[in-house]
Amino acid sequence: MNVLLLGAGHIGFTIAQLLHNSGDYKVLVADREAASLKAIDALGIATRQLDSADAGALEALMHDYDAVLNALPYHMAITVAQAAKNSGTHYFDLTEDVHATKTIMELAKDAKTAFMPQCGLAPGFIGIAAHSLASDFDSVREVKMRVGALPEFPTNALKYNLTWSVDGLVNEYCHPCEAIRNGKLQMVQPLEGLEHFSLDGVEYEAFNTSGGLGTLCETLQGKVEVLDYKTVRYPGHRDLMKFLLEDLRLAGHQEKLKDILRGAVPSTMQDVVLVFVTVNGMKDGKLVQQVFSRKIFAAVQNGRLTSAIQITTAAGICAALDLFREKRLPQAGFISQEQVSLDDFLANRFGLAYEEHSDQTQEAA
Repeated sequence: MNVLLLGAGHIGFTIAQLLHNSGDYKVLVADREAASLKAIDALGIATRQLDSADAGALEALMHDYDAVLNALPYHMAITVAQAAKNSGTHYFDLTEDVHATKTIMELAKDAKTAFMPQCGLAPGFIGIAAHSLASDFDSVREVKMRVGALPEFPTNALKYNLTWSVDGLVNEYCHPCEAIRNGKLQMVQPLEGLEHFSLDGVEYEAFNTSGGLGTLCETLQGKVEVLDYKTVRYPGHRDLMKFLLEDLRLAGHQEKLKDILRGAVPSTMQDVVLVFVTVNGMKDGKLVQQVFSRKIFAAVQNGRLTSAIQITTAAGICAALDLFREKRLPQAGFISQEQVSLDDFLANRFGLAYEEHSDQTQEAA
């Protein structure tokens, strides 16, 4: 299968490596920055310098490929998806942006090719896991989804290091969030809904952020009483972000905030991804709770330290593409994450990244 991968950052590098090493994909990686392509050139993978904002050049290149994987910043999603539709190329991305996803759903309505956005961790794998748990109940009361990409060794006041896109981080902190309350779809404010919990002896906080639910609200509306998604951080992080965004009014100056974060908060490859899903409802006449959790740590892969967010995000989109190639997913139109079988995902050669680390499941009446 011929694949065009857009974006040669940390996530793009990992995706390219996984697909290339599988032997089943011929990959071309395109990025506007020649310097970003050097590490991928060293892997023996074909590269092309391309400005993806040039819709004409992008569309012309896509004609030669079966599928395009978009690992660019979220604001490029609509441009790339439109080019994919025009060129008849299957489309996969990692976006967490709600507006972009809804636009892509519209593009997919009469398409002869497939459109599958939100193939990363959250949205992405978290939706697959939550939908799978919920499907096991006779009726569902609550679905709670919690995800964090955290530094393994926090040292600063924010108790945070940059582990992924600053653009995506600020976007999820600044936009209204979908949720279901009393069976009805609602919009709730980011950074609100603060809660605390502990897992494996470590204390965490969680609060509303945008985009993590993917299309689950549409899928489960009218079928659940409560559905929400919150980002996990170490205690104290939320209050400092509220100070920056609200008290210092940087929510209205997001580019300035991004510059501050890039200049003041170090990035790290030593991270941990936490996935925590709780579902409760009725099963066989009893009120039951089921919990699904994963902790995934950074690891050395092919002689290179790979962060947990790289591992989990790249695994998500590569597994989606692999299942599509194997015809385990619809071959045209919009494909939601909850159409993926959790068993199929975890059995997939790329999805195994979520099985090779510690996990726990429990059920209690």
